[in-house]
Amino acid sequence: DIKMSGAHRGNPGAGYYVALLGATFLMASSFIASKILLNADVPPLLLAGWRFFAGSFAALPLVLLAKSSWPTTLAPPHFTLRKWALVLLLGLLQTAATTGLLFLAMRTISAGTAAILLFTNPLWVALIGHFALRERLSGLRLGGLFCGIFGVSLALGASGTGLSHEPLAGQLIGLASAICWALATILLKRTRLPISVWALNFWQMFVGALLLLATAYALGEHWPPVALSSMPRGRGERILVV
Repeated sequence: DIKMSGAHRGNPGAGYYVALLGATFLMASSFIASKILLNADVPPLLLAGWRFFAGSFAALPLVLLAKSSWPTTLAPPHFTLRKWALVLLLGLLQTAATTGLLFLAMRTISAGTAAILLFTNPLWVALIGHFALRERLSGLRLGGLFCGIFGVSLALGASGTGLSHEPLAGQLIGLASAICWALATILLKRTRLPISVWALNFWQMFVGALLLLATAYALGEHWPPVALSSMPRGRGERILVV
């Protein structure tokens, strides 16, 4: 959501594509790493909560890049109670609901299927945006929407990610995760909160992490003493990571 300069918009340099590939790799690897941890009986909500708690503080140095002082950047003086409530709602939808539901889904479905279901998000944004933002679904948009649905269907039918081989409950939870992400995107676009993108990123992750951790501990989730325990690797082989 960071605005690019006119030069970058017209002719992005090599650094842009390197950053794009790097971000894609990191996003893809996060699904695999999360699935490994979930297979090792790490509780899903606790895992998601601590992940974003750490991530929120990792984003803090970027807040320091703002022209104003960091307290003013993090807590703009013009922010009303209503705007803080919207930040809380964004944290609930974008971080707590999206990631919490995604990790719950990955307990029963593959990382590949979870990733494909999550990234149906643009399709839901287009559909919901038509009603919530009065964005007209032109012929071109409708064509793109149908192509996206067809592409998702092909991807889910690929070897190892067929929906028929995975629990329906997990699939529906994965779709719910994508819809929560779409709702957060629509809310952000509609409200246009006057706050630094990095400050919003911090609050969104921090609030979402607290909600996830509170829910996890309320449900009795506890971090296991052994993070990864005796996962089968091959015949007669096991990996034990403490």
